[in-house]
Amino acid sequence: MALSRQQHKPTSVVIVGSGFAAFECARRLVRSLGRARASDVTVTIVSPVDYLQYSPLLADVAGGLVDPRLVCIPLAGTLRGVRAVRGRVDSVDLDRHSLSFTDPEGGVGTLSWDRLVLTPGSVTRVFDTPGLATYAHGLKSPAEALYLRDRVIEQLELACVDEDQARAAARRTIVVVGASYSGSELTAQLRALADAAAKQMGFDRTAVRFVLLDLADHVMPELGRKLGDAAMRVLRARGIELRLGTTLKAVHAEHVVLTDDSRIGTYTVAWVAGVTPSPLIATLGLETERGRLKVQTDLQVPGHPDVFAAGDAAAVPDLTQPGKIAPPTAQHAVRQGKTLACNVAASLGYGKRKEYRHSDKGMVVDLGPRYAVANPLGVHLSGYPAKFVTRAYHLYALPRLVNRWAIAIAYLTDVFFPRTVLSMGFVCGADVELTAGEALRLPKAAGAE
Repeated sequence: MALSRQQHKPTSVVIVGSGFAAFECARRLVRSLGRARASDVTVTIVSPVDYLQYSPLLADVAGGLVDPRLVCIPLAGTLRGVRAVRGRVDSVDLDRHSLSFTDPEGGVGTLSWDRLVLTPGSVTRVFDTPGLATYAHGLKSPAEALYLRDRVIEQLELACVDEDQARAAARRTIVVVGASYSGSELTAQLRALADAAAKQMGFDRTAVRFVLLDLADHVMPELGRKLGDAAMRVLRARGIELRLGTTLKAVHAEHVVLTDDSRIGTYTVAWVAGVTPSPLIATLGLETERGRLKVQTDLQVPGHPDVFAAGDAAAVPDLTQPGKIAPPTAQHAVRQGKTLACNVAASLGYGKRKEYRHSDKGMVVDLGPRYAVANPLGVHLSGYPAKFVTRAYHLYALPRLVNRWAIAIAYLTDVFFPRTVLSMGFVCGADVELTAGEALRLPKAAGAE
């Protein structure tokens, strides 16, 4: 008697997160499985949001240069063949091959997996500085970027009609903490926004004060001393006050106190002083390095052949610099995503594994109208050449044609027309407090990245 064909349960690959590493892994994995005709493998992404956030352009959103939708790549329609589940992963059971998550409405769900890819990313690093979580705001999401834009414009508008000169000056003072890549770009873009507001509202642009704080002795150490010094000259030329070797001691509603005990009146404080791995990593009971999950050079978690990890939450060995781990940058995350896809497929019997080896292509930093610094392929650039390279890189790196087109139009518009200066008023301050978002509070003095 002939036996009927057995029904096999599909092999399930579950990817946690929708950042650069997760997005690239899912996209490449579906393609490779499709070429291998592996129809018995399903790929699922679990993420609190339904998009990939192109975070290098969040400063442009805060500065009113681009629309927030343009820096978000929707999972639906872009990752064809990938099932997207909205939810924040709360726990992972490595023995039972399952995980639990909470959806946007508070409902709890579970998923089983045969292969697990941990790419939950990072959260804002918040220290136990009095008033920081209440009065400061980050730059980790489009909502925070929009709030900062609205906040700056609103305070400039209020300053124009405030009869108290000291209070008006405080309203026109913006303090940014963190002089690394993100903080420097944010300060420069907010400066450009304030300049546009001054011109349109009819007040002196020099009345707006920007103070950039960092415990480091120079800006953007990740770029190297030469480009960092060039960026510092640009920032100072734009009227931005650099207070290096200094950070926040306390934050109040109308002023901040610095670690040198000086006081600055301000109603706007932006906290861009670094990130820390997702809190999920600490719940796994696995070995970590500086809070990041330790992985092998093929991105597999030691002792767990069915679990892989990459991105900001993983301590990926940097084979180009023995003994060091890859920094949490978008450039690394995208390339790790490609390696993840290859090795997850190989673990299922499709293709061969490979080690993650990074080839640094350099960095680009946009410092507002006409200004940028970059080191593509080790060539140090500044000014207009760097500006061209910076914008060309972002247009190339965006993983969706319509977003590239729209942002290119925004760049072109910025050349010929003034920035739109208006406060939308639809983001409530409480919605973007550091304690309300994804932030991890650390019990020590405030510091810089």
